[in-house]
Amino acid sequence: MWTFATPLAFLLLPLPFLVLRFARADRRSGGAIKVPGTIVGSGEEAPTTASATGGRKIFAWVAWVALVAALAGPQIVLPVQALPTTGRDLFLALDLSGSMERTDFSMDGATRRRLDVVRKIGSDFVRRRAGDRVGLAAFADRAYVAAEPSYDVEAVAQALDSVAIGLVGRSTAIGEGLGLALRRLADAPGKSRVVVLLSDGANNAGAATPKDVARLAKELGVRVHTIAMGPRDTTEITGYDPDVVDAETLKAIADASGGQFFRVRTTEDLQAAINSIDEIEPTRTLAPPANAWRELWPWPAGLALVAAAATAIGGRRFS
Repeated sequence: MWTFATPLAFLLLPLPFLVLRFARADRRSGGAIKVPGTIVGSGEEAPTTASATGGRKIFAWVAWVALVAALAGPQIVLPVQALPTTGRDLFLALDLSGSMERTDFSMDGATRRRLDVVRKIGSDFVRRRAGDRVGLAAFADRAYVAAEPSYDVEAVAQALDSVAIGLVGRSTAIGEGLGLALRRLADAPGKSRVVVLLSDGANNAGAATPKDVARLAKELGVRVHTIAMGPRDTTEITGYDPDVVDAETLKAIADASGGQFFRVRTTEDLQAAINSIDEIEPTRTLAPPANAWRELWPWPAGLALVAAAATAIGGRRFS
């Protein structure tokens, strides 16, 4: 949108006419004031051809109008969405163990891998977190940061869409994944710090135990919401089975840190869990868009300079 910083400057446009009027009145009364004809279109001029005089008048008026336009300060208003400087810091900790390749979830009428379902629902969740500073950690044999904390939720969502199984092994280091998220949040500027931890297995790698890390989360004041994904869990079997999720430990992590625990057996369960987290941790309302201005005054100022130069050159040539 076009606007002017000082639109009152346009009141100067008729100034040459006023000068001409008073100059003519003064000449009729016998005064000695002379006004350059190139500005007002009359007065004592050097003898020139009619076309040369007309051209100088045009250039003079172009210079004057352009100068006034530059003084008015033309601008283009560019709306810019203000980003929050404080708010919630949210870190996702995602299990990338080999069991996430299992195809026992459905989506869009087809059987899908667990990871594919998490990617789709998780990236949609991230995109809704406008106003939060969001990061992403992934873990298997060890943990790594897939996306540094950022207000650019689209970039984090794309990072989530790109995670793959096998980059850091195929085991399940829940304690390492949660610990890495907590380290990234330890010095975070937000007043509210949250981890969303999703796993479909039991901790079987890494030096850190999940319950010890959960106590650290409580000390740091970080809420950890946990999601236990998979059709079966350790409370439903006897003995050891590497293909079941340790729901009991994940619930203990959530309880210790003041978070919520979600048991997910289907795609619908996962969507419901994510929707609940959206309600528990509502996004902040962004500040109204701020305005930035692109200054355009150099263009009419440059035109005024060129037109004035043309007027002066024409005056010397035909004088």
